[in-house]
Amino acid sequence: MADTESAVRQSVSIPARIAKRVRALAKRKQTSANRVLVELIEAGLASKEAEKERFLALANRLTETTDSQERKRLKKELARMTFGT
Repeated sequence: MADTESAVRQSVSIPARIAKRVRALAKRKQTSANRVLVELIEAGLASKEAEKERFLALANRLTETTDSQERKRLKKELARMTFGT
């Protein structure tokens, strides 16, 4: 989170086992549990965005390729990303 952004107070309930891991990570990094949570959320959001971009890139390649083997491979990869198979 950039220093120039305004903070929004948000109450979130998390399982005790996750809270314990967050506190341990904060202690190890010598920072606050709040900072650790913000970093984890930012990393998760970035990961989801990267996954979306990869999916769209594969879908674009599927529409552009004329090679049947490549199309088959791309379809399998897109199905795996979509359905987890």
